[in-house]
This record gives sequence, C-alpha cells and structure tokens, in this order.
Amino acid sequence: MTGAAPALVCEPMTAATLPGALAVLTGFLADDPHYLASSAVYGDAGPAAVDAALRLFLARPELGMVYLARRGDDVVAACVACYAISTSRGGLVVKLDDVSVKSACTGQGIGGAMLEALKAHLRAEGVSRIDCGCHRDNAGAWRFYQRHGFRPLHEERIACLLD
Repeated sequence: MTGAAPALVCEPMTAATLPGALAVLTGFLADDPHYLASSAVYGDAGPAAVDAALRLFLARPELGMVYLARRGDDVVAACVACYAISTSRGGLVVKLDDVSVKSACTGQGIGGAMLEALKAHLRAEGVSRIDCGCHRDNAGAWRFYQRHGFRPLHEERIACLLD
C-alpha cells in the first residue's frame, strides 16, 4: 500500500527550492513551442540566464518573486511574478510570466491551485492586477487563464532588446 501524495504547498521560491524552480522553468522554456516561436525576439540566453534571473529574485525581492507549487521537496510548478507600478490602477500590479507545470503533473489542477494561491498572496501585498502575455495560438493556455479570471486586452505584446 502506498501513502497519499504530499499536500500541495504554494509559496515563493527560497534558496533551498531554487534548483527545483530552475528545473521546471528551464524544462518549459526549452520545450514549449509557443515560447520558442518568440524566444529569439526575447533574447533568450538559455539555462544560465534563467539561473541568473532566479538568483536575482532572491537577491532583490522588491522586484518580484518566483512562485512555486511543490509536493514535499519536489517542485512541480513555477511562475514568475514581477512588480510594476500602474498609473491606471494607481498602485502595484504584477507581470506574470512562464507559468510552468512539470509535464508529468499536468492535468491535475496544480497550475490552477498555484495561480489561485499566488492571487491571494498578491492581494495581501496590495497588488490589484496581474498582467500576462499569452501566445495567440496557445488555445490551452488561453482557456486556463480565462478560467482564472483573465480577459484579453486586445493588445499585442512587443519587445525591444537593449543589447
């Protein structure tokens, strides 16, 4: 007889959970065809850049966080939440990126549970809106975000590299 799976815990990344977050996010960025379609425009610099970014979040928490879902010591999902100030809201908002669930854990409600926990965490911090980009051809992601209250802005996200 096997025991029940450990409860899902959703929380910001720490130094101890950084390796698990790195594995989830680098796996997503390397395999997601929708991300890869835009990665050159983003200036994707690979796993070393992801590692540097995660370490920057730990060193500079005022910029945002990497939010995780884990079962026991196993990080099963991660996303990036960067703070910004919105003139239309008159306060803090968050830009959400790279919502990723380990492929072996998809379809179990983990991404939704992590997103709902993140929303509660951000409300408690006084954040009043989450902005997120989504590839137009990623129908599954669009359904996911809409189930969680996101609505299209009818804008196109664009980028300019400053290299």
